[in-house]
Amino acid sequence: MDTQLIEAQLGHTIEQTNFEDLGEPYRGKVRDNYRQGGRRILVTTDRISAFDHVLPQTIPFKGQILNQTAAYFFEATEDLVPNHVLSVPDPNVTIAKECTPIPIEFVVRGYLAGHAWREYDRGSRTLCGHHLPDGLRESEQLPEPILTPTTKAEEGHDQDVTRDEAISDAGLTSSTYDKLAEWALALYRRGHEMATEQGLLLVDTKYEFGRTPNGDLVLIDEVHTPDSSRYYYADGYEDRLAEGRSQKQLSKEFVREWLMDHGFQGRADDEMPTLPDAFRAKVTRRYVELYEKVTGQPFEPNTHPHPQDRIHAALSEYVIPGSR
Repeated sequence: MDTQLIEAQLGHTIEQTNFEDLGEPYRGKVRDNYRQGGRRILVTTDRISAFDHVLPQTIPFKGQILNQTAAYFFEATEDLVPNHVLSVPDPNVTIAKECTPIPIEFVVRGYLAGHAWREYDRGSRTLCGHHLPDGLRESEQLPEPILTPTTKAEEGHDQDVTRDEAISDAGLTSSTYDKLAEWALALYRRGHEMATEQGLLLVDTKYEFGRTPNGDLVLIDEVHTPDSSRYYYADGYEDRLAEGRSQKQLSKEFVREWLMDHGFQGRADDEMPTLPDAFRAKVTRRYVELYEKVTGQPFEPNTHPHPQDRIHAALSEYVIPGSR
């Protein structure tokens, strides 16, 4: 993507929205939510999070890329698992069914990487109730994909939990949990197949589910995006693994690595570093690369100078009468 185009957008990102005429906003880490009865308006901003903290600077086009990637994979997996999407009226917006989220993230890992590798490297051989054999290498494919659920913390780090702990913490029945676990593993297999077709390996990813007012379980949030997933390039994977070299990857992990290099891992005493504009532009290029690689489609950025005005105009039919 043209560097000048990215640099021109550095001052026109979406940090947060304030559309009072759509309803009272609820802000997640990267999405602003507006609830309207049986539906929810999800505006994906350009905020970026890592180590369960929202970073102080935004990333140009990130919200558009994230929303469009999720939309692509929601459509590509709707034959496996029902999801919450009703429409996508703007590059940054999804209109979804109103749901009560299940307070567990269903993390599926097919390779030993990231948090799982760091725990393994520290000597742990058990992860969320799964026993891992000795002798595994960083980035090595696991004998089979494993589900490693985590709690969804309001603040601080999410916590790994076992199946029984997840059931207890989320107030689920065993059958409901097992159904969601089966869906998560099926989604991972589909995602891995699609990634392989594009010359990538889906290393790990997380899924979130919710319950509609009539009790139906559906996939929510996002699916197979750069914020929720880690990808390796298939080309050269085996050679790098054999030689003990780092894998070439498409994910947000390089942001975490940059933060760790600058002394931040989300710990209580860590000072949040400022993201330089050059690094923000680099993050954008990585997100564009991932979008184009995983979807096989060219990214077409919307360069509206006032993106909030553009989004609000796209949502004009959802304005609550008499709210202004």
